[in-house]
Amino acid sequence: MTIPAAAAAAYRAVSQMSAQPAASAITPANVPGSSFSDFLSGAVKDSINTIRQGEQAATAQVQGKANLVDVVQQVNSAELTLDTVVAVRDKVVAAYQSILNMPI
Repeated sequence: MTIPAAAAAAYRAVSQMSAQPAASAITPANVPGSSFSDFLSGAVKDSINTIRQGEQAATAQVQGKANLVDVVQQVNSAELTLDTVVAVRDKVVAAYQSILNMPI
């Protein structure tokens, strides 16, 4: 069931990439001034914004002010973002527990 949602999100991401100018692309790690913490901070902010947009779209649909297709896309995007955040959190916790269990 998540395959159609993933396909829709991938299609939307590709369409957004073609609409954005090349200057707004993700900066490589070897560019001065960029760091993993900056990347992670940006990813968290993007995740929060995506989830917030999904909530706003659902609210607008309840009020009768939004197109159903747009609402479904926003909610699917928010759901995929939340699933990704939870998966990353689980991996971080597993890595932390693995480090704690290492013999000294």
